[in-house]
Amino acid sequence: MSAKSVPFFNYPMVYKHQEKEILGAMLDVMNRGAFILQSDLVDFEKSIAEFLGVKHVLGMADGTNSMMIALRAANIGAGDEVIFASHTYVATAAAVHFAGATPVPIECGADHMMDANFIEAAITDKTKAIMPTQLNGRTCDMDTIQAIADKHGLIIIEDSAQALGAKYKGKNAGTFGLAGSFSLYPAKVLGCFGDGGLIVTNDDEMYKKMAMLRDHGRDETGEHVTWGMNSRLDNIQAAVLNVKLKTYMADITRRREIATLYHERLGGLNHVQLPPAPNSESERFDVFQNFEIEADDRDNLRAFLGENNIGCPIQWGGKPVHQLKNHGLDHHSLPITEKIFERCFMIPMHPWLSDDNVNYVCDKIIEFYRK
Repeated sequence: MSAKSVPFFNYPMVYKHQEKEILGAMLDVMNRGAFILQSDLVDFEKSIAEFLGVKHVLGMADGTNSMMIALRAANIGAGDEVIFASHTYVATAAAVHFAGATPVPIECGADHMMDANFIEAAITDKTKAIMPTQLNGRTCDMDTIQAIADKHGLIIIEDSAQALGAKYKGKNAGTFGLAGSFSLYPAKVLGCFGDGGLIVTNDDEMYKKMAMLRDHGRDETGEHVTWGMNSRLDNIQAAVLNVKLKTYMADITRRREIATLYHERLGGLNHVQLPPAPNSESERFDVFQNFEIEADDRDNLRAFLGENNIGCPIQWGGKPVHQLKNHGLDHHSLPITEKIFERCFMIPMHPWLSDDNVNYVCDKIIEFYRK
């Protein structure tokens, strides 16, 4: 076994790479006693709005609640169906379920994104919305999805948990539909020190509804005017995120450099299928939240990489949502997605990964197939 170790993600560096600035921001919040819905959160929301080119941003307790609140604000509930791609985290479907609607899974395509070719076959008279997952730091074919939504009078709510900064034809993930949701979980491209999320919209009425739903049904005057819940991003996390946002584009640049190196080393290897390389498609700008590949003899390759101290998990515990038991979705047959999940897994991808470690991962993958 090799003494070298390349973990899938370096969690301590979420804090350590900006330790002084982060501590200063946290101490400032604590010394002011400014813990809930204070200026740090307002500043963060304004910065994200400017970054995305969107009108309204709300900091949320987590990405799951942000999706559920967006669905509820769009009046999606009991008796409605929402179409989503099964290659996603269970939270996508859970948000639909807890909004009172029924999640309907469909296939993903070769790039592991929602395959728009399967949307219309899933539409019924109960379908109310499409929820594309902008997966792995990449954006779906939003032109086709939008055209289908327009044709059938459907709402689009984006699950952009993994795609803050990703673009399709110059437009940011999360800004195509009526609302878009992001996760700020520590391992995300922009991550805080626990759970956190964002919801964005250009619709004034949606913004007002979602603002009330995240804060116990209170309106801007402080009056409780509807039933709501507690789903606010706390102010300490917002202060930390304000620090992290300053280096965000540098982090994305580094991820794209790592993706380029993976392509240079592994792109000619017939046994693996890589995600599209940076700059390989003029219409997309991918931020590489994850580097998810497909591989021949996947399980033995993962075992070999594990023996050499390389972290290489399969997303979602190795099951797309429709294969989860006790969720009522396992009656769906999605052979394309199921085939992908016999081959897919992720290799290390984060901004603190050195070229030396990237090359080590590539060396071991190449060594496995040479044997």
